[in-house]
Amino acid sequence: MRKPRDFDSELKALTDKAKLLKARKVQQLGELVIATGADAFDVDVLTGALLAAVENEDSAKQEAWRTRGVAFFRSSSRKTAHGTQPDNKGDKANAGDGPSH
Repeated sequence: MRKPRDFDSELKALTDKAKLLKARKVQQLGELVIATGADAFDVDVLTGALLAAVENEDSAKQEAWRTRGVAFFRSSSRKTAHGTQPDNKGDKANAGDGPSH
């Protein structure tokens, strides 16, 4: 005879995982606000800007924002990678380069 499933413990595990994911999302959003410099804005201004973005239905404007966001993350990760890994061992493009100044 099969052992009955413990639905309560499975539900609790899923609930705990959902809470962890939500907390991680909130933390990452806070880090994003700081990384972009948006933490310098008053909370009311930042809220208004976010609400305007949510209400915006202009697909061209949204695409322009997406493009800027992609560029931001690419430039940020590139700066971080060069700052923490000066030898770039896996990077063939920088294989013969000297140390960065």
